[in-house]
Amino acid sequence: MMKKLLFSLAGVLFTLPLSAQPKLVLQITVDQLRADLPTRFMDRMGDDGFAWLYREGIVYRDAHHAHANTETIVGHVTLSTGADPAAHGMVGNVWYDRGLGRLVYNIEDARYELLTAGAGVDQETEIDPTQRAAKVTGRSPANIEVTTIADEISIHTAGQAKVFGVSVKDRGAVAMAGHSGKAFWFSKQSGDFVTSTFYYDSYPEWVTAWNATQPIAKYDSASWELLHDQSTYLYGDMDDAEWETDFPGYGRTFPHPFGPMDGKYFTTLLTLSPAGDELTLDFAKTLIEKEQIGADAVTDYLAVSFSSTDYVGHIFGPSSLEMEDNLLHLDRYIADLLSFVDEQVGLENTLVVLSADHGGPEVPGYLNTMGIEARYMEPETWDREAGIERLKEQFGIGEELITEYFHPYLYLNHEAIEENGLDLADVQEAVAMELMKFDGIAMAATSEAIIEGDLPDTLVTRAILRNHHLRRSGDIFIVFEPHAFINDFDGLTVASTHGSPWRYDTHVPIIFAGLDLAPATIDCSVHTVDVARTIAAFLETKPPSGASGNVLTEVTQNQ
Repeated sequence: MMKKLLFSLAGVLFTLPLSAQPKLVLQITVDQLRADLPTRFMDRMGDDGFAWLYREGIVYRDAHHAHANTETIVGHVTLSTGADPAAHGMVGNVWYDRGLGRLVYNIEDARYELLTAGAGVDQETEIDPTQRAAKVTGRSPANIEVTTIADEISIHTAGQAKVFGVSVKDRGAVAMAGHSGKAFWFSKQSGDFVTSTFYYDSYPEWVTAWNATQPIAKYDSASWELLHDQSTYLYGDMDDAEWETDFPGYGRTFPHPFGPMDGKYFTTLLTLSPAGDELTLDFAKTLIEKEQIGADAVTDYLAVSFSSTDYVGHIFGPSSLEMEDNLLHLDRYIADLLSFVDEQVGLENTLVVLSADHGGPEVPGYLNTMGIEARYMEPETWDREAGIERLKEQFGIGEELITEYFHPYLYLNHEAIEENGLDLADVQEAVAMELMKFDGIAMAATSEAIIEGDLPDTLVTRAILRNHHLRRSGDIFIVFEPHAFINDFDGLTVASTHGSPWRYDTHVPIIFAGLDLAPATIDCSVHTVDVARTIAAFLETKPPSGASGNVLTEVTQNQ
């Protein structure tokens, strides 16, 4: 009798439906997509892009990055690992390595050169602050110190999953592809999508063929034109705001000319417009087709990072005609990508995840018109301020005390401190106390105070702790007051710069959609470290090795 009952129960168990595994995880990251931006312009968007995600997805409206330095690599790696920078190690786009005696770019790796000769960063324009780092052209994910969700999918499937990351930015692609995937990004030098020897010994034939068609040629002597009549835009009467960056040959008003293909800034200008995202979209669609993404029963992973929103935000600001039109273009590109995935894989077989690496601030000039005080900061002057000069005299230091400021860390002259027999922690504290007197600085937290936990328990200090890495963080973490920014990057003055722990920089969308997930709008507070944990739980893989987030049960219990 017992034996019959056991066989009967076993039969029931074997007939229960197993949780369906998607054929594809499509993770879309929009660089500098502050959470309010899609809904601000939704009334003029189509039904199949952002509107589909917000209508058919599980939307978390109070989602934030919980770390203090909201820069591109930090946010991308946080999304891919579910870990804070303190664990994954990417504390900033650049950091000063005292052992090497130089600045380090986050994914640099001299061991793995680019497959395309001359496609590196040596002659790129100075639009990107990462160019302050040494010209190491090789790229790999080696500096990411924990696994990513892409890695865990590879491990879980015995390497059978196809895993890719695509972006205009190298760090956007590498961060999401992880250690086990393949990454491709746009080279401003060659005008191609490229990769490094970390990923391939030679290009797949389809990549060579795609690059050979010269996709950038369609923009030769063309311009960024408005999609609609200018009078229909919210910011239609603000096309020549004085605070916008007048990039050489590009101008502050529509149309924005790209110039000829052989122009010095041609490929850079493509990235300062929707064209950068259009190129990314076309490459990603070709990759899906040629690599047969989602074609079998093994769950594949594709990360697509759209970067133009970030560049447009830096140059023109989030409340600009350029940003408005850029997002209307992006809406079409996302709709196109989702439609293509639906044709190739089926959205009913795809887990779609959308978020952003960080938000972005309003331009000080724009805020000033609203009666909100905002200003730009000049860290390069700090070492010459009267208070710091007094400290030099007090400590007997006749040279620089503050050697560098690489956001968000200030670096002190360790050699001079050691030569004068000074205690580093004491000097850090003295400098921090003086900096706190400067207009525009909200907090100066020393590495000693961070390590010892000698900080007040606030939202900002918790964010600073999550950002602190024992080997890579500098002497003092600087937090500017809200609406105070640095706007000079290697001689190029930009309109706005993200990178703070304030809400305008931390607030991003988190949306899960596809499969048969029931739509929902969630207003409880969640964080970007929750994304990778949730994907792992959904796929029943183990979480990435440094993951600290929570599983969003609205997603995992919705299957």
